[in-house]
Amino acid sequence: MVRGARLNPMDLRWQRFLVAEDETGIVGAIQIRSHDGTLELASLVVREDQRGRGIGSQLIQALIAQSPGSLYLFCRSQLEGYYARFGFRAIGVQEAPPSLRTRYAIGRIITRLIVGRPVLMMKRE
Repeated sequence: MVRGARLNPMDLRWQRFLVAEDETGIVGAIQIRSHDGTLELASLVVREDQRGRGIGSQLIQALIAQSPGSLYLFCRSQLEGYYARFGFRAIGVQEAPPSLRTRYAIGRIITRLIVGRPVLMMKRE
């Protein structure tokens, strides 16, 4: 599902994933990545036929409840409003912890080249 949605396929560890499922199988997934103690909400994906039903929102809220403290994420600029609903705000690279700065720079280049869209870094406190 992550690869099919053209999300970052690096550092996928299924033990860190929270999944949503129904009688048809897995309908959504999300994970928390740790970068030297900095937590990144990552790999949010909902099966195409299940989108618009609030599954992504439920997954995000569940991970926020399990992960007190600051959370970061990288997303396409079009999704800024979606993540703002959960308390995330766009930040500049200078506000990011060192463990995420390089990932952000690389992600911006790759996303622009492959997908043709800018990427934002967001933070929730």
